[in-house]
Amino acid sequence: MTFRAHVLGAAAGGGLPQWNCGCKNCNLARAGDISAQSQSSVAFSGNGADWAIVNASPDIREQLARATALHPTGLRKSPIQSVLLTNGDIDHVAGLLTLREQQAFTLFATAEIQQVIADNPIFNALNPDFVSRKAIVLDEPFELVSGITARLIAVPGKVPLYLEGETVQTDLVGEQTVGVELEASGKRAFYIPGCAAMPDDLKARIEGANMVMFDGTLWQDDEMLRAGLSQKTGKRMGHISMSGADGSIAAFDGVKVDQKIFVHMNNTNPVLRPGSTEKALAEQAGWIVAQDGMEFEI
Repeated sequence: MTFRAHVLGAAAGGGLPQWNCGCKNCNLARAGDISAQSQSSVAFSGNGADWAIVNASPDIREQLARATALHPTGLRKSPIQSVLLTNGDIDHVAGLLTLREQQAFTLFATAEIQQVIADNPIFNALNPDFVSRKAIVLDEPFELVSGITARLIAVPGKVPLYLEGETVQTDLVGEQTVGVELEASGKRAFYIPGCAAMPDDLKARIEGANMVMFDGTLWQDDEMLRAGLSQKTGKRMGHISMSGADGSIAAFDGVKVDQKIFVHMNNTNPVLRPGSTEKALAEQAGWIVAQDGMEFEI
């Protein structure tokens, strides 16, 4: 059996190009000079036939249309057995509404994220006769899809933007932001699309993994401020940046991982431009910058 990952969407919320953004990357993508990217989602399979989707992006209809391995195998019969949510962000849950078409699957998330879904009546469109919702306890193993055992791990992060109050803690560690550890065929992989920092216990857990897909939202913390697009830093948004002494490239230095892949890139991130200095630096450090449609054997 082959343990596989298929990148359905490599970009952060808004995708590339973002509909209302005229930054360099978005204009290049509109002109066809760099590849457009849809919003964050990855599909995993432990046997090549049954699949789980991690995070249901608003672009999921088009993503599934492009992924032939996930096409229906019969009338109202999909190889997608489950969907797992790593947080309650709009770019990770809005696609659930596209999956309401009388298709049986299991929706996995922590109890806190499940409550966010339950509190919004629009998600009642997911008919419980077809979609079962299961709350997963942190660090407890469960079958994500045939052939894959998963564990949810707490990583530093924050609540979704639409749940923020006057005071926002961006390095919460609990059920609101998780990564997922996946095991199949004697191999071990991680998918962590949102992470505010790299504590020592997370490094130790990742050590020796066959693959890690990790938060690549921004190249530098003040990237969006420099571009004149936002007053928020990466840290304020709950994301560790790639570069710098406290960035993810430095944090992974010395951590043994067979394949390191950046996912969830913001539309401003210069690593999205082939030939950029920043992309070259990431690749020199052993990283692959994900793009829509990439497949990896783990």
